[in-house]
Amino acid sequence: MLPVFLLAGLVALSVAGPINLELSSEWELFKSTYVKNYAQEEDLLRRVIWERNLKHVQQHNIEADRGVHTFWLGMNEYADMTPEEFVSAMNGYRMNATKTFQCGKFMTPSHVKLSDLPTTVDWRTEGYVTGVKNQGQCGSCWAFSTTGSLEGQHFKKTGKLVSLSEQNLVDCSQEEGNDGCQGGLMDQAFDYVIENKGIDTEESYPYTAKDGVCKFKKANIGATEVSCMDIEHGSESDLQMAVATVGPISVGIDASHLSFQLYKSGIYVESACSSVNLDHGVLVVGYGDNGCDGYWLVKNSWGTSWGMQGYIMMIRNNDNMCGIATQASFPTV
Repeated sequence: MLPVFLLAGLVALSVAGPINLELSSEWELFKSTYVKNYAQEEDLLRRVIWERNLKHVQQHNIEADRGVHTFWLGMNEYADMTPEEFVSAMNGYRMNATKTFQCGKFMTPSHVKLSDLPTTVDWRTEGYVTGVKNQGQCGSCWAFSTTGSLEGQHFKKTGKLVSLSEQNLVDCSQEEGNDGCQGGLMDQAFDYVIENKGIDTEESYPYTAKDGVCKFKKANIGATEVSCMDIEHGSESDLQMAVATVGPISVGIDASHLSFQLYKSGIYVESACSSVNLDHGVLVVGYGDNGCDGYWLVKNSWGTSWGMQGYIMMIRNNDNMCGIATQASFPTV
């Protein structure tokens, strides 16, 4: 039986008109490519949503080609989901978590000025960043953002890039205030690693995209942490200083828009974005500019079919768009 929200959606979308039969082969290819298997009723609903998103993508990209937008959209594996459904399944950053752990305050180095910083930073080229991961339909983005920044700091200290276990955080950090696939906060996950005296490796504690019983083993620790630091709320200049001098930084953003769900390339600008209501945890791994607009280079956790092989360029120094500098932090090791 279809979930209530899908039945309601089917009724609502039934007035949108018949499906376009000329797109049938493309619809079948989409399902085959992303291993989508639906019962007859849900297949119709997904098809209608997919066609509606396809029209949106085509119209947006026509406008982008004319210079109206600075980024392009694409039909990725999430193109048969509504924005509301997508946010509910994928965006697990919870600002109203039950317990908010307070990290220390990041103090910008007194001997370094913004003008001294490089114009472009990309920590991937320096060995700080593991490959793009996929959280699946589990609101565990906060765990991937956490491991990403800790992987970078562990590499900075030891010279070894170790992929760390998001599942360890999903299963074991409830006491710190996180709620597994139902959401959490990076600072609370940092707190867990500190209190737990380490986090297991990805290899020893693989990801399952669902809540499970804590299976942490001290013998499998891949990294430890001493403390964590919060960057000045809303300060993109402080975030730039941290990215340039520290390494990859965990951030929360507003990723609730269809434009983010279907982002493909270019510098992302969304006027409807909130700088206060954040719902998704990601990792800033660098920054730069393309001659016109500055951007943040951001690693997501939705697999490589999304965006620029799993990455997005988000506009920089534009009134803290999407709240990228509102809740930024990193661990110290």
